[in-house]
Amino acid sequence: MTRTDAEARALFARLTGQEPTGLWSAPGRVNLIGEHTDYNDGFVFPFAIDFRTVVAVGARDDVRIRVVSTFDEVPVEVALADLDALFPARRDDIVEWARYPLGVAWALRAAARDAGVDASASLTGIDLAFSSDVPVGAGLSSSAAIEGATAAALNDIWGLGLDRVTLAQAGRRAENEAVGAPTGIMDQMASMLGESDAGIFLDCRSLEADVVELGFAAAGLELLVMDTRVTHAHSTGGYRERREACERGAAIVDVPALRDLSVDDLPRAQELMDDVTFRRVRHVVTEDQRVLDAVRTLRADGPRAIGPLLDASHASMRDDFEISVPELDLAVDTARSAGAVGARMTGGGFGGAAIALVDRDLVPDVTAAVEAAFAEAGFAKPHVFTVHPSAGARRDA
Repeated sequence: MTRTDAEARALFARLTGQEPTGLWSAPGRVNLIGEHTDYNDGFVFPFAIDFRTVVAVGARDDVRIRVVSTFDEVPVEVALADLDALFPARRDDIVEWARYPLGVAWALRAAARDAGVDASASLTGIDLAFSSDVPVGAGLSSSAAIEGATAAALNDIWGLGLDRVTLAQAGRRAENEAVGAPTGIMDQMASMLGESDAGIFLDCRSLEADVVELGFAAAGLELLVMDTRVTHAHSTGGYRERREACERGAAIVDVPALRDLSVDDLPRAQELMDDVTFRRVRHVVTEDQRVLDAVRTLRADGPRAIGPLLDASHASMRDDFEISVPELDLAVDTARSAGAVGARMTGGGFGGAAIALVDRDLVPDVTAAVEAAFAEAGFAKPHVFTVHPSAGARRDA
C-alpha cells in the first residue's frame, strides 16, 4: 500500500468510522507535446505519470454525496437530487476543489441518462475521501486526476457501465461547467487511457486515441519535470483570453476550428488578422504539426530525435502564445545548456512546470544546474523530479 493509499483510507475512517468499500486512483499527466491544441480540435501527445490521486469510497444508507480531502478536511455534502440545481452554474458557496468531484457526479448522472442507462435505483449515497501526490499548480493536471479517480469509482459503485471515453468527457464537463475552467479533453483522456511506457496520441476532434510506445528507458532517457513553484489557475483570465483569440481567429478565416488550418494557410491568415490574433493562431497551427511530426519521428527514429520539436514548441509558446514566464524560460534554457535532448514548458502556462528529456546519467547535473540558476536569479527553489509513463484510472483495492 502506498502512502497516498494509506492517507485516503485513514481519512475515510476518520470521516465515517468505517473502512472503505474500495480504493480507486487516477494519474496526473505530462503533455509531451501539443499545448492549447485540444480545445481547437487538434492533436496532443500526453502520457499518464506515476503520481496519482487516490479516493477511498464507501456507500451510504441515504442519497447524499460527501467529499473530503487531505488538503481540506472540512467535508462538503449535498443531496444527489440537488446536483442538477447546483450545476452547471459555478457555485461560489462550494469550495473550488469540491466542485471537481461533485461536478463529475453531476456529469456522470447526465451521461448515464444520455446513454439510456436507467441507474436511478443504483445511485446510492456515497462518501469519497481523497489523497494525492500529484503536485498542485504545476501543470501536471491534478484536477484531471481527481476527476478520473471520481469517475472510475462512481462508474463502478453505481454500475453505470460507461466506457472510458465517456468518463473522460464527464470529467471535462465537470471542469468546464462546474468549475469554470475552459480546458479541452486532453488531460482527462490521458488520465483515463494511460499505459505503462506509452504516450496517448489523441485526435481531439474524433477522440480517436493511439497508444504509442515512448521507449525512454530503452534509450537511456528520463523525463525530468522542473516545477517552478509559480502557481497558476486555468479558471483565471489568461487561459480564457487565449481560447477566445483562437475562436476569433477561426471565425476570421471561416473554419470550424484551427485544426482545419495548415501551415500553408498561415500567410493568408496573417493578411486578415491583427498581430496578436495571428500569433495565437500560428502557435496552434504549428503546434498541431509538431505533434504529428513528433509521433512520426518517435516511431521512425526513437525518442532522442524529438528534441528539436520540444525546443520549437517552447519557443512558440513563449513568443507566439505568450504563456511562459521567466522561471519557465530559465528552467528550459538551463536544462538545454546542461545537456538535455530537448525541453519545453508543459501545461496551460502562466506558471507550472517545464519538462526536459535527459540522459539518465545527466539527471543529477541538470537538476543541480537548474537549482543553481534559480538561486542566482533570486527565484524560489524549483522542485525537480523524474516521472514515468504509467497506467490510467483503475481500481486499486
